[in-house]
Amino acid sequence: MNLLFCGDIVGRSGRQAIEAYLPGLRDSLALDFVVANGENAAAGFGITAKICRQLHDCGVDVITTGNHAFDQREIIPHLNNDTRILRPANYPPGTPGKGATVVRTARGKEVLVIQVMLRLFMEALDDPFRGVEEAIADHRLGESVDAIIVDVHGEATSEKSAMGHVLDGRVSLVVGSHSHVPTADARILENGTAYMTDAGMCGDYDSVIGMEKEEAIARFVTRMRRDRLTPAMGEGTLSAVFVETDDATGLARLVAPVRIGGALEETHHGAA
Repeated sequence: MNLLFCGDIVGRSGRQAIEAYLPGLRDSLALDFVVANGENAAAGFGITAKICRQLHDCGVDVITTGNHAFDQREIIPHLNNDTRILRPANYPPGTPGKGATVVRTARGKEVLVIQVMLRLFMEALDDPFRGVEEAIADHRLGESVDAIIVDVHGEATSEKSAMGHVLDGRVSLVVGSHSHVPTADARILENGTAYMTDAGMCGDYDSVIGMEKEEAIARFVTRMRRDRLTPAMGEGTLSAVFVETDDATGLARLVAPVRIGGALEETHHGAA
């Protein structure tokens, strides 16, 4: 299978990058399945049902979120009704939505998508490692499901790396989100799991992690808030990671970063 995970979509610029480039990538990379983190898609904070529908129409099969999952209050009932949007699995029991879902592809393959939020420098949530174990307990890669994608939403690179090694050999891809900066460590771990510490963001990189520079810089320099943070509106980059899995085992055969448009140097892995 050919899988793509798109990093955090930030505001209109990020949505436009998805709209502009994802349909072509589905063709050129012969993609079977696409996951995108949408927690910053609505003006930088949260996501709406309308934006969810737009992303699905562009070719996103499953949307993950993170610490901004509930910023747009209207999304709360949608989290319970749409099987293709996730909030982190390690929120306490009773939190709206779900942290894992199984979706069937057009070719009849079953893909399990899981999201957890990590804890270093983040909100105090339930144990993300136990949360992933609970989510995969009833599934076996290459048997009950054909691929497993895990979005680890967090600040600390060490915590993301630890999660990758814990899950190595049991899932297809462990990929980080939240930092909005793509890392250079896309690789296949010892037991066959594709790993990348952070996929980066889909948005305008002429910014401070997707937000207009002036207000963000002022907050650092003066320690005062002059105005609200708003997403930068320049040309967006689609930042993602591509994974090709073995149909028999569900483990990775190839992993490569994908960056198209905007300010970053482009890298675009061609279809095999």
